[in-house]
Amino acid sequence: MKIMVAIKRVVDYAVKIRVKSDKTGVETNNVKMSMNPFCEIALEEALKIKESGFASEVVSVSMGPTQCVDTLRTSLAMGADRAIHVDTKEMLYPLSVAKLLKALVDVEKPGILILGKQAIDDDCNQTGQMVAGLLNWPQGTFASKVVLDKEKNVATVDREVDGGIETLSLDLPVVLTTDLRLNQPRYATLPNIMKAKSKVIKKFTPQDLNVEIRSDLEVVEVTEPPKRKAGVLVSSVDELIDKLKNEARVI
Repeated sequence: MKIMVAIKRVVDYAVKIRVKSDKTGVETNNVKMSMNPFCEIALEEALKIKESGFASEVVSVSMGPTQCVDTLRTSLAMGADRAIHVDTKEMLYPLSVAKLLKALVDVEKPGILILGKQAIDDDCNQTGQMVAGLLNWPQGTFASKVVLDKEKNVATVDREVDGGIETLSLDLPVVLTTDLRLNQPRYATLPNIMKAKSKVIKKFTPQDLNVEIRSDLEVVEVTEPPKRKAGVLVSSVDELIDKLKNEARVI
């Protein structure tokens, strides 16, 4: 069985985000980029499933400009067998990504599609659910534990919900989205990083996959959140209540 993992290139989690001067988006020039942390968890889970003997191949997929190839090479260094890049300079929103993933699934025929539950740049948390709907596959979102039964061809997924842990039994093929507590991603070793540099990455365009990139969304303006005012010390409970009531107006 084959596992496909969707990977997104984002601004590194340790970088301080800066808004462009024209307020059209976030500054990405000369900014460190890396693999979305939730995608790292998705890739690690796919590799663990392969190492258990349940799957024979892990294919990583990324969509966007040419620089996405660097992120795909990181996935190859971590252990993915092959990588696919959908080359486009268009702004990609969740529905477009879901359509591209569906087209790639139709080509590659994986038994499991794994994604991070969300990306740390837009925090949409939509792509996994959308692609599951387009494929008409069962979905296990926010997975904190995944157990596969080879004989029954079933995935048992523990997912984190507001009330605690919900356990689902899902027939394969299946779409999974990963939560933070699912695993701890491995580091790529130096020999594997060097080997990944010479591996061939297959390329598609949206036109090759017969997918039209369009969106009904328009970003009007991007602004930084307002700066928080400095806190003040109060001398009594009565003063605190007075400030909450008359200044903050929260009670």
